[in-house]
Amino acid sequence: MRPAGCQSLSGDVNLPGVVKINIMDKRLVGCVDLHTHSTFSDGTLTPAALVAEVAAIGLRAMALADHDNLDGIPEAQAAGTQHGIEILSGVELSVVWGELCDLHLLGYAFDPRHSGLHTALEEFRAFRVNRNRRILERVNEKLVGERRKTIPVAAVLKRAGGTLGRPHIGQALLAAGHARTMEEAFDRYLVPCNVPKRFFPIDEAIALIHAAGGCAVLAHPMFIKADAKELPALIDTLIGLGLDGVECWCGGATNDTVDALLTLARRKGLIATGGSDFHQPGVGPSLGSGLGNLCIPYACVEELQERAGRYLQKV
Repeated sequence: MRPAGCQSLSGDVNLPGVVKINIMDKRLVGCVDLHTHSTFSDGTLTPAALVAEVAAIGLRAMALADHDNLDGIPEAQAAGTQHGIEILSGVELSVVWGELCDLHLLGYAFDPRHSGLHTALEEFRAFRVNRNRRILERVNEKLVGERRKTIPVAAVLKRAGGTLGRPHIGQALLAAGHARTMEEAFDRYLVPCNVPKRFFPIDEAIALIHAAGGCAVLAHPMFIKADAKELPALIDTLIGLGLDGVECWCGGATNDTVDALLTLARRKGLIATGGSDFHQPGVGPSLGSGLGNLCIPYACVEELQERAGRYLQKV
């Protein structure tokens, strides 16, 4: 709930994909959100619309961290210049380490034009597109068996805009009337028709981000499917591989969890970062908000930039 006495921004924000004008939240003025997604992966707002929303709620900086995709960063940076919002380059990679295949790694403050990073992500996206085409084929086979109208590949690709993902197929299922909610689309079609994902080994992913002059941060650690007591040992292992930080403020973290992660990060000498993991208005965490305190300090950006500067000197 917004605090009383907050005032809206003067003028209208009229960009494609902006659903509503948010009220300036005084709690968030000068804060940051370093985990957002756009239409270039599985978000529903364009990068420009996303930045406009960030400006509307009073944040000082944000990072666009689309899945395996850097294509939205130039648009976000241009919109950041227009709205006076600092934009940090970002990306979110699906990684694996040992038996853990539910790890996500965030890259920050890297050179978004780095050829090696682009090549690796293009190869990863090519696999992902083929995987999701196969999922769509299986979904259509199931629809035929139910005597329902199939989903054209071209329609889903147009909806995706950037990296094709399962949420885009889910949105197409909703639009065709085959499911009433995204949860139903996943339960009825996307989960039964799934094709296994491909993951980056986390050591290779960290090295790739460093090679591009960026910092590597473990995303939303409270969602890792491992005993909470094992997290410090996992963090120690990843530090040995070059991990720079831990996402402590998360859209799905309570205040107690945030405090525990901040303590862990400080004890390990890691950068503490945070973000909402925003995908779309009205579904999941909102920009700059979550289950707990998400007033993430700008100091996160300064620490990431300082650390990234060391890596850039080596590139």
